[in-house]
Amino acid sequence: MNKKENNKTVRSRLYTSVLLVLLALVAVTAATVAWFSIADRAKVKTMSLDIVTDADLRMDLDPHSTIDQYVKTLSFEQIAARIQQEKGFSMETTPLEPVTTTDYETFTYENGTTVENTSGAYLEFTLHFMAAKDMVVHLTSANSSSGAEDGTLVMSENAALPESMRIAFSTDGTIWNYDPGMGSASSTEGTAKTFGLPEASTMQINEDNAMFSLKEGVDKAVTVHIWMEGTDEACTDELRGSDYSIRLRFTGDKTDDQNK
Repeated sequence: MNKKENNKTVRSRLYTSVLLVLLALVAVTAATVAWFSIADRAKVKTMSLDIVTDADLRMDLDPHSTIDQYVKTLSFEQIAARIQQEKGFSMETTPLEPVTTTDYETFTYENGTTVENTSGAYLEFTLHFMAAKDMVVHLTSANSSSGAEDGTLVMSENAALPESMRIAFSTDGTIWNYDPGMGSASSTEGTAKTFGLPEASTMQINEDNAMFSLKEGVDKAVTVHIWMEGTDEACTDELRGSDYSIRLRFTGDKTDDQNK
């Protein structure tokens, strides 16, 4: 009788050990499945940054003294040329790699190794904004007119890819992190606000998509980071070789002082 009980206890312990090992494997798989590490990575196809609806808001890659020296549209070619000049790599031939960040300044690979901003694994550049009146700048998915297709949108033939993308805007010690897969919600943690945008037809300018403020005629430098978030559940091997395009559209709204 005791021998049977002992055998039963051994089998029970063995089953428990096997179960624990399987659970450990599942946990490891769950923790790493969001990252992909392959040679043929997602590649930039086209990008444009457009300010098209508000004549009082302009931008450029350099600071200027008057608003008429700024522009309403920046092309992929202009941004790519500036990045190649400053960082030394070509956006047209250097694909992004999955990275992550906790402070929106230092980016790392899955193994924790720091990624240099000259590697091409993620994009970093500076936009300079100026307004003809005091305003709060918003990112908007709305199109400038019924016939236009110029609202903020991350596009790809792979439907999962936009959800893995992140675009962050940093200035004055604050970060606004656009997450295309977040919908119209927003959340704030420390000095960083993460937000999404609804579809163009339902877009509303509100506090969720509000970003930095501008003073009339005063240049403001905004650092832009664009990356594939390796920890996002959409960032898997299924994105291999995917192209994508990014369209950003900014608009201005009155400051709180003007609304009073």
